[in-house]
Amino acid sequence: MKLLDLFCGGGGAAMGYYRAGFHDIVGIDNRPQPHYPFAFVLADAFEYLSAHGQEFDLIHASPPCQRYSRETPPAYRQNHPDLIADTRKALQAIGKPFVIENVPDARSLLINPIMLCGSMFGLRVWRHRFFEVFPPLFLLTPPCNHGFTPVLITGTTRRKTGRFEYLVAECRAAAELWWMTRKELDDAIPPAYTEFLGRHIAISPALSS
Repeated sequence: MKLLDLFCGGGGAAMGYYRAGFHDIVGIDNRPQPHYPFAFVLADAFEYLSAHGQEFDLIHASPPCQRYSRETPPAYRQNHPDLIADTRKALQAIGKPFVIENVPDARSLLINPIMLCGSMFGLRVWRHRFFEVFPPLFLLTPPCNHGFTPVLITGTTRRKTGRFEYLVAECRAAAELWWMTRKELDDAIPPAYTEFLGRHIAISPALSS
């Protein structure tokens, strides 16, 4: 199965899909991603999608989250692009199954999103993320377990003081993102999330037909 990974970053989402059986993966980002673990193309996500989207079985898109993230000071959020609606429109034009992922404060912009948390998969992070899946995927998710102190990852490269920071090795282990730098960890999805989704999508009628 072929996966197109748009706005791919360091490849956390891609690794999860790989573990779910998507072994032909191409990541697209407009910034170099030297540690991306699969084939990588430096390109505009929308331009690449328009030219090559039909070649893939599933398309994953993680539009930049800074516009919606609580880590972005409110005064600066307008400086970041609002790409969720444009991403959906571009994906719908291709007509392939797709997943759009983003942060909790973007939930209202996503259609019937599935919420996943690291604690659902025994990870030492919470990091709630929301996934719009098309065609719709209806499934039961494990419950969150917030009965422990999580390893905090987001924002470590921007803050100078004010919070205890875990070592990069601890952050990698907590999210199963062994290959990433601290900066890459900031925005990455733990692979367990997309492995869970990918296994269900792979047996759905949309891909098995």
